[in-house]
Amino acid sequence: MNMNNWTITSADVFSQGPIVPVLVVEKLEDALPIARALLAGGINVLEVTLRTKAALAVIEAIAKELPEAYVGAGTVTNEEQLRAVTNAGAKFAISPGLTEALLSAGIKGSIPLIPGVSNISDLMKANDAGYDHLKFFPAEAAGGVKALKSIGGPFPNTIFCPTGGIGPDNYKEYLALPNVACVGGSWLVPNDAIENKQWHVLTALAKKAMAI
Repeated sequence: MNMNNWTITSADVFSQGPIVPVLVVEKLEDALPIARALLAGGINVLEVTLRTKAALAVIEAIAKELPEAYVGAGTVTNEEQLRAVTNAGAKFAISPGLTEALLSAGIKGSIPLIPGVSNISDLMKANDAGYDHLKFFPAEAAGGVKALKSIGGPFPNTIFCPTGGIGPDNYKEYLALPNVACVGGSWLVPNDAIENKQWHVLTALAKKAMAI
C-alpha cells in the first residue's frame, strides 16, 4: 500500500513484534509505568484504546516520554477521533470496523490507519480503498483461526492483526498463520496488576508471551 502522507506504514507497525497489548488506561499516572513495564518485557507496540477519558493524554505522555515505543490509538471510529489521536502523537490508529468516511480520512491522514473487518465484504471494501493490513475483530466470535485460514486462499496479500478473545491459550495458533503478522490482546495488562501497581507482573507476562 502506498500512502504518500505516512511517515511509517501499517506494515512497519505490524513488523515491530508479534504481540500488541490492548491498553484501557483509566488513570494518566499509570500510563508511563505500564508502557515502561511492557517495553522491559520486549514489547514496543502499544494500542491505547479510546475507551477512557484519559486516553488522549495517555497517548501524548507515552509519545513524548518514550519515543522508542510505537504507541497507537485503538477504537478510532471517525475522522474527528483520527485527527485527535494524530495530534496527541499516536504513530498509528486502529478501528474496530470501517466506514467509507473513515477509510477516506485514513488515506488523507499522516499516520497509518488499520481498519477492522469481520467479514469478506468489508475486507473487499478495505482492499478497494488501498488497505491491505487489517484488524480482524472480533477474532474468536468471527470464526477465529479457521476463518483466517479460509480467507487466506482468495486474499493471500491481505495481512491481519486479529484481536478479540485472544489470550495465552490460543495466540500461538493465530501467529502460526501466514496471513497473521501480529495479535492484539489485553491479557498482558490484567486489571488487578494495574490497580495494585504491580508493574513487574506486566513485564513477566510480556516476556513469557514473547518467548515463542
